[in-house]
Amino acid sequence: MTTPATLEANKQLCRDYFKAFLAGDAGWWDKHIASTFVRHDPGLPFEVKGPAGVKQLHDVLLPAFPDMKLPLLDFVAEGEKVLVRLRVQATHTGPFGDMKPTGKTIDIAVLDLFQIRDGRLIEHWALLDNLGMMKQLGAIAA
Repeated sequence: MTTPATLEANKQLCRDYFKAFLAGDAGWWDKHIASTFVRHDPGLPFEVKGPAGVKQLHDVLLPAFPDMKLPLLDFVAEGEKVLVRLRVQATHTGPFGDMKPTGKTIDIAVLDLFQIRDGRLIEHWALLDNLGMMKQLGAIAA
């Protein structure tokens, strides 16, 4: 049975994940992300597995969007899962895949569902407004 204290601790773990992601905190990742962790994200051209996968994601996104902000808007926790509604706000000033820097800003909606067991993130489902992002970057017509 999940207690209210456990649900709050799970929400805090998710808050801390986003802080660690922006900071590139590999020590936090090693401590709080299971080696079997998987991020399910249909918008990525690679798999994100374990702390090394999160580092790879960080190393792809932060050079392209170094001023990234992740306003956290809502948290819903039940059992082992926490749903987080947030935004990604950033300026595209570095290479992003094959796309050269545009200098344009993005502000997109995200829903992240995390599964937590024994105080560690074990799975993550990410839904981002990739179409909106590509329109804002000018990669496709608005």
